[in-house]
Amino acid sequence: MNELTVYHFMPDKLNLYSDIGNIIALKQRAKWRNIKLNVVEVNETEGVTLDNCDIFFIGGGSDREQALATEELSKIKGQLKTAIEDGMPGLTICGGYQFLGTKYITPDGTELEGLGILDFYTKSQKERLTGDIVIESDTFGTIVGFENHGGRTYHDFGTFGKVKYGFGNNEEDQREGIHYKNLLGTYLHGPVLPKNHEITDYLLKKACERKGIPFEPEALDNTEEEAAKQAIVERLEKQHK
Repeated sequence: MNELTVYHFMPDKLNLYSDIGNIIALKQRAKWRNIKLNVVEVNETEGVTLDNCDIFFIGGGSDREQALATEELSKIKGQLKTAIEDGMPGLTICGGYQFLGTKYITPDGTELEGLGILDFYTKSQKERLTGDIVIESDTFGTIVGFENHGGRTYHDFGTFGKVKYGFGNNEEDQREGIHYKNLLGTYLHGPVLPKNHEITDYLLKKACERKGIPFEPEALDNTEEEAAKQAIVERLEKQHK
């Protein structure tokens, strides 16, 4: 059996809105393809290397928990940047996405230093952007999820796509998330992967390509997944009529 390894960073701090469900989705869809997905939980980064990592995942957390996690992750930010530039697939959610940037500005104007892996920033406001969201993506098709964030993120990188219903990165540009090489960052909780098999398969496919493992995108029957997604889209369409 072929094997992949996912590094799950800071699961003891970053599991807001059941983001652990993303790991469960990765494991299941890998298993259906006869691929064993090994999960390594990384709560402390001292001495950690990414030599055996095929996919990395960083979930979301409160500002306090995210600040603690960012401090820990800063010890390996050079490794993370190198891995991202080399095409390692990764998924980062909400705070895990925000702190890849250079800074996070709190509602009172305090600037918290980010990892600085990519050149973007987030400015938080007291009013939160909350609700179901639908995105149309050139890469993934229709994406659905749930967002609940005070941060407004601004960058010029690629994104998941155009927001059809909801807010996305901010209220202004109608774009959601970040897609840089094989790095994905998003505000979508829910969790996002069980609701969007295309994103799950993208991460697995890119990991397989880097490791020389065969991957058949059309190997699974996604009828049920598509029906569940369509039900969410239709409900939101009715709400917006």
